[in-house]
Amino acid sequence: MALMFRKQVTLIPGLLRLNAGKRSVSISIGPRGLARTYSTTGRRTTSVDLPEPFSWRTTSHRKRRR
Repeated sequence: MALMFRKQVTLIPGLLRLNAGKRSVSISIGPRGLARTYSTTGRRTTSVDLPEPFSWRTTSHRKRRR
């Protein structure tokens, strides 16, 4: 069984949330069901959750410089 950690803290109710996980921290802006998320790993996610056949989510990664 894998060890998992996830914590979500609401900073501004219905608008701004701070998410902490095992590998990164992220911030979500927007109401539930319509949000933009920025992660410390460079991942940016936009999600729209509508009734089942219409849910949509896209994720992009920032290229890291070496």
